[in-house]
Amino acid sequence: MRPVISVQNVSKRYPLFRHPVHRMLAMAGLHNKATSEFWALRGVSFEVERGEAVGIIGPNGSGKSTLLQVISGILRPTTGRALCEGRIAALLELGAGFNPEFTGRENVYMNGEIMGVSRHEMDAAFGKIAAFAEIGSFMDRPIKEYSTGMYVRLAFSTAIHVDPEILIVDEALSVGDAVFAARCVQKFEELRRRKVTVLFVSHDLGLVKRLCDRAIFMLKGEVILDGPTKDAVNRYVGFVLEQGDPDKPPPSGPPAIGSSFRHGDGASRITSVQMLSGTDREATTFLNGEPIKIRLRAEFDRRMDNPVVGILIRNRVGIDVFGTNTRIEGIELGCFDAGDALEVEFSIDCLLTRQEYTLTVATQYANGLSQDWLDDAVAFTVVDPKDVAGVLNMKTKVEFTRYQHSQR
Repeated sequence: MRPVISVQNVSKRYPLFRHPVHRMLAMAGLHNKATSEFWALRGVSFEVERGEAVGIIGPNGSGKSTLLQVISGILRPTTGRALCEGRIAALLELGAGFNPEFTGRENVYMNGEIMGVSRHEMDAAFGKIAAFAEIGSFMDRPIKEYSTGMYVRLAFSTAIHVDPEILIVDEALSVGDAVFAARCVQKFEELRRRKVTVLFVSHDLGLVKRLCDRAIFMLKGEVILDGPTKDAVNRYVGFVLEQGDPDKPPPSGPPAIGSSFRHGDGASRITSVQMLSGTDREATTFLNGEPIKIRLRAEFDRRMDNPVVGILIRNRVGIDVFGTNTRIEGIELGCFDAGDALEVEFSIDCLLTRQEYTLTVATQYANGLSQDWLDDAVAFTVVDPKDVAGVLNMKTKVEFTRYQHSQR
């Protein structure tokens, strides 16, 4: 299948000048000596198939927004090229594409013209755009009078209602309220069903897991990992927790435990993880309502004061369902010398609905940095005769009173 987006060895260089006058002279061709340079992107390459939803994640300054601007045609790369097939609707940084002196209505039609949408098509779509944006009479007011939320609602509504073949979104949902964000998520899922290609930048990793088929983790302008969403998110979270080099190897020791990604500085090492049923038998299938014990053992490679041991349950698409640790539960584990071992057991009631889950375990410092973190160390299944929605069965009690017609 031919990709609709092809990014081929794209790099973007910015010269840095000592004084603004030097920049102006360089633009006029009279001065070309930059004091230094900054590479926002370095050798970025990937392809996106039609209908794919791809998340782009990474810390601030990693090149995510620059990459989207190159793909959208706003920036010209220093080297390489980005090829796109199809109508692109891009919702980038706040303020881009709208004239603050124009009314909301005028900006909607102006954006349609920029995207090559006919006046007739915009007339047909305008009602849907206005209904989704929900800004009422402000549609005929200059957008410089809008709140941030109103602006984003109108910009997002315009982008999704012009029948784009490629939708590019850069952190647009981070400034909306919860109700609007939920509607946007539903719209994203509708676009996916219609096979619209989506590039999505967000710091909301749960949203990336929910919406994206795969994810790209970027750092310092380079692609660190391009793969399944769960793996890319785990790699990014590991980098954040380590505050260090993403290429740093996992803790040494025998790989006795399965894990989708393992990171930490190795001050302690988790050597075993067990999930036990209510009968104290090791299991990977549990009945809703029964007690579960999670038992893990760790060994210390150096002296450690009050380590923290934690667990995290995720559903099958990688969304965090429940997590806790010994610090949250008010348990101090004390001091350990190099060579000492620790066994911790968590007891929980299984209130999960029937589906598949994974268990992540970790040993950490009090400040949250990881000693040993094992993503998805154990996969398990919950069975439940009740077919309830969501991830939790809240043990609902229902009461009702029946009134006969003569009692009304």
